Amino acid sequence: MKRALKIIGIIVVVLIVVVIALPFFIDVNMFRPQIEAELSTALGRQVKIGNLKLSILSGSVAADDLSIADDPAFSKQPFVRAKAFNVGVELQPLIFSKQLRVTELVIDRPQVALLRTEAGKWNFSSIGGKTAEKPSSKSANPDLSVGKLSVKNGTVTLDNVSNRAKPQVFQNVNITVQNFSFTSRFPFNLSAGLPGGGTAKLDGSAGPMDSTDASLTPLQAKIGVSQLNLATSGFIEPASGIGGLVDFNGTVSSNGHQARSSGSATVDKIKLSPKGFPAAKPVDLKFATTYELQKQDGQLTQGDVTIGKALARLTGAYQMANAIVVKMSLNASNMPVDDLTTMLAPLGVTLPSGSSLKGGALSANLTIVGPLDKLVIIGPVQLANTTLAGFNLGSKMAAISALSGAKTGSDLVIQNLSTDAHVAPDGISTQNLNLNLPALGVVTGSGTISPQNALNYTMNAKLSGTTVIGLTQMAGLGNKGGTIPFFIRGTTADPKFEPDVKGMLKGQFAGAKQNPSGLVQGISGLFGKKKKP
Repeated sequence: MKRALKIIGIIVVVLIVVVIALPFFIDVNMFRPQIEAELSTALGRQVKIGNLKLSILSGSVAADDLSIADDPAFSKQPFVRAKAFNVGVELQPLIFSKQLRVTELVIDRPQVALLRTEAGKWNFSSIGGKTAEKPSSKSANPDLSVGKLSVKNGTVTLDNVSNRAKPQVFQNVNITVQNFSFTSRFPFNLSAGLPGGGTAKLDGSAGPMDSTDASLTPLQAKIGVSQLNLATSGFIEPASGIGGLVDFNGTVSSNGHQARSSGSATVDKIKLSPKGFPAAKPVDLKFATTYELQKQDGQLTQGDVTIGKALARLTGAYQMANAIVVKMSLNASNMPVDDLTTMLAPLGVTLPSGSSLKGGALSANLTIVGPLDKLVIIGPVQLANTTLAGFNLGSKMAAISALSGAKTGSDLVIQNLSTDAHVAPDGISTQNLNLNLPALGVVTGSGTISPQNALNYTMNAKLSGTTVIGLTQMAGLGNKGGTIPFFIRGTTADPKFEPDVKGMLKGQFAGAKQNPSGLVQGISGLFGKKKKP
């Protein structure tokens, strides 16, 4: 027994000595030119590696440094730089016949620079592409295969060479590829920290590599995104005012020319205007889209936006050559107002101070065009059977509360509101505005709201029958069907109702010369104002 243990001990010692001594007898740097040449040929880029060291225990060759040149049409700086590069090798052919057979490549903490032109050409498009020595056949791909390819703790910088936008930086990038080959499909998984916060994961397969443009390589994957910060990600123009935290799950499938994607997302604390504030409730989305990779444009074939029980459908075209530009339609029918009130703050909509919308339904048919930071929204909007709670119209038009049968109360009931809206960076215009207010009558007109929420409206109130009687008694009005012209000025938070005295005199009382001062005082009294004699 003791003899057996002694033999085992001797064998262990010998093995340890061999493991320690072999790296001194095998100079793996002799393989450095071969590794550099094979990688350079396979990638179509000059590859440089530093001093090599052999590790018998891990069965790998480690390099102190790695550098892969960029496409000279893009940059003279390296495309990839890494401080550590490990090559897994088969030890038996390396030790006995000095043959290098690669089983694994591991790149540790690389820095990768991704560059794109306005035309959509990427600096990695030529990776593995044909060189002058290669055949002209499109199927001519490099003859390189690796059992496992890993990128650990990488940093990827995404930049557009056509503008001066701040580069996007992806941190903690980890990629694992099994059975990598230029000529066949290979599985992969990827995880990364997103610019501005949040994380992304992709699991799927890709390949074979397109020999003319690596960016057109077919791909199928599941995508998961958590807490993507729209405002700080760099994916959206900051001037658009769009923000929110996005959680997304979906799929993407590309044949190398057209990419199809679908999935669902939840946007928390959404913000849709530079003057808006984050929403108190999340917005849910379901979408499906097709995207032409070389044209850099696509179609949103499904865009269901849900806020509580309110549903709007967004469809149309988009283009991403330099900035995101859209041409879409938003259709919504009978959306519950109570669910939509959460979107007033994100849109930068300010109601009169102390008031709120309650009940009713909103319908709209809108066209949305332009870049995200300069969107123009046009179309009809209708609001039915709602109440502007906390808004006393009688306090704004004082005499109305005294008219026979006209009691507005502390809440303004709106039976119907319709208008043709035009929303642009320079303000909001509403034409053909029509309000049916049961306590007052029908109010029509048009006007604008400035980016600072200043109101400038010219309106006409066609009063109901009992109201006309009261007006006739108070100010000698009543012809022209009881139509009262007035202005709405001030701000959306504090609207000011002012009588259009000139309009009244011109339109309805051209012959009333007997008592003009009394007439003017009667008109002004409708809005709680007294004209000085």
